Amino acid sequence: MLRLEDLTLFVRAAALNSFSDTAREAGLQPAQVSTAIKRLEQSLNIRLFARSTRSLRLTPEGEIWLPYAISTLQTLEAGFEQIQPARDEVRGVLQIAVPSDLGRNLLLAVFQAFRREHPALQLKILFSDQVTDVFRDPVDVAFRYGNNDDASYVALPLAPHNHRVIVAAPSYLERCGEPKALSDLVSHDALTYAIRGRVYDKWTLSLNGDAHYVAVKSAMMSDDAEVIRRLAVAGEGIAYKSWLDVSEDVNEGRLKIILPQYQGDSVPLNMICPHRKQLSTTVRLLHEAVKQRCDVLQNVRPA
Repeated sequence: MLRLEDLTLFVRAAALNSFSDTAREAGLQPAQVSTAIKRLEQSLNIRLFARSTRSLRLTPEGEIWLPYAISTLQTLEAGFEQIQPARDEVRGVLQIAVPSDLGRNLLLAVFQAFRREHPALQLKILFSDQVTDVFRDPVDVAFRYGNNDDASYVALPLAPHNHRVIVAAPSYLERCGEPKALSDLVSHDALTYAIRGRVYDKWTLSLNGDAHYVAVKSAMMSDDAEVIRRLAVAGEGIAYKSWLDVSEDVNEGRLKIILPQYQGDSVPLNMICPHRKQLSTTVRLLHEAVKQRCDVLQNVRPA
């Protein structure tokens, strides 16, 4: 008979490609995870992982069985939620993945208020600029910038008209001068974002429907979007950021929008769920709370 804990450890090991990382996440010893996988393999009479001293990967049979294991766990979770008392629908654990800058500086206050409003709920918040795989990572919902071109998951819109803006601190502009044309940007210190080895140092801006591209000079770069915002506020250079990430800094005078006549890349914000059946009362209420916060910022956005 299959054990639920063995099934859970299999799904996490498949996502993390490591028994050690799976054990660390679950608070177990690696040997316990290995034993659970062996027990599962014996029950199924198949080999789920190809193991070596340096790598761990799913076998073809493991690849085939993984989506069924994930579906089984999701079905059990949905069933658990359905049998909870109606008087306390917002309860249990909600695991959230959110970009670092957006999460720490905008949404954390929303999450805190949401938790105070629903004391039976436990929130597990994961801050990362890596794109979360909502099917394989241990999250219920993820907040993600960008257009939804993947029909395999559900995207609930939060800020569909959000764009990037060019910003710098007043101290930087006083020291180095304010760019008056796009061509001026190339001579300024740019604070650039990097992810998976790719540096985003080519900025796209539009004016009257015409797109313009500027290759900037990276003075400092980071794979953490919050670090870029902090460097900009500290006067280290010019940054190209989502309006939601810098809106409070702009409104409170810590940053100033440069070349406001140009519109940056469209970066709509969505809340991602793997399946519609996971749109629980908790998820819907959280979406509503975050959307209200985003609506306020969109309404005060400079022209």
